[in-house]
Amino acid sequence: VQLQACGGGLVQAGGSLRLSCAASGSFSSINDMRWFRQAPGKQRELVAGITGGGRTNYADSVKGRFTISRDNAKSTVTLQMNSLKPEDTAAYYCNADIVRFAVAVNYWGQGTQVTVSS
Repeated sequence: VQLQACGGGLVQAGGSLRLSCAASGSFSSINDMRWFRQAPGKQRELVAGITGGGRTNYADSVKGRFTISRDNAKSTVTLQMNSLKPEDTAAYYCNADIVRFAVAVNYWGQGTQVTVSS
């Protein structure tokens, strides 16, 4: 099982980016999916999460600017990031609880860099 993230890049403050992450491999279902980020010298932090039923939660710092969504048929999770700020600059990681043989295992995708210039 793999999580493959894409969509990072360089954007000016106030701009938008869309991150996507796709799960591949053999599994029966995906429970919670999340996006984390880690800036240089800082701890990795939860940005947003979405349950299998579509319930979402966000870090206070991104509420109203970021939107997490998922497509269960395609096994993907997306993070739409609007009104980006320089402090959003970080490596972004997707994370998911993927069920194989009735056991949920936590997986990480590779990071994708988001850089917001002022």
